[in-house]
Amino acid sequence: MGHMIEEIAISRGHEIACRIDVDNQADFDSPAFRSADVAIEFTAPAVAYSNIRRAFDAGVKVVSGSTGWYADHAAEMQNLCADGAHTLFWSSNFSVGVYLFGLVNRYLARLMNRFPDYSPAMTEVHHVHKLDHPSGTAITLAQQLIDEVGRINGYAAFLQPDSPEAAGEHAPKSAEQGLLPITSVRRGEVPGIHSITWDSAADAITITHDAHSRRGFALGAVLAAEYAATHTGLLTMDDLFRGAEE
Repeated sequence: MGHMIEEIAISRGHEIACRIDVDNQADFDSPAFRSADVAIEFTAPAVAYSNIRRAFDAGVKVVSGSTGWYADHAAEMQNLCADGAHTLFWSSNFSVGVYLFGLVNRYLARLMNRFPDYSPAMTEVHHVHKLDHPSGTAITLAQQLIDEVGRINGYAAFLQPDSPEAAGEHAPKSAEQGLLPITSVRRGEVPGIHSITWDSAADAITITHDAHSRRGFALGAVLAAEYAATHTGLLTMDDLFRGAEE
């Protein structure tokens, strides 16, 4: 992701002021890093929070696509970004296609709220290197369903049994118990597939977003950085799309 983000950023006329990885953490305190307008942070749940705090300490705005950490720190991020003191643009997924898929998901859920014979379930597939499950995108999509469907009040996560990490886990509870089942699959180098099925005795309706590569995520992250450079506070993809309409 880092190489792809850099390639797209340079192609759009931007300059890379600093590159930080596990081997040069001291560069968070370097003049080069402090000169940056925005830092794009795509790492892992265990280090994303500390990376963002260090960027804030250096006075640098952050775009973060790391998942698996935000829920535990959302309130703190809101406080830190209040009144434009710091700027964080966070999204569980920066793909424009995924954003549009979310709009379709919310609209379909709103319709399905009127038809209790249909029960929803979600499956998400990602590469074997992804550490968190369900994916941040799956959680965002699930929250949309929870917001729109009165009979769904939470989700139950399940890692597919053929994944070694799934030992001891149990199958998700059904939507009949008020929970949206989310099955996570970790396979090969899959960039990301999210499918939501509404099933009934009569038929089933399925919507799917299938990422062909990670390039769409990288482009979205650069677009987010361009937006964050001229805006402040806690920003989301909703802000980016509203800004595109202005």
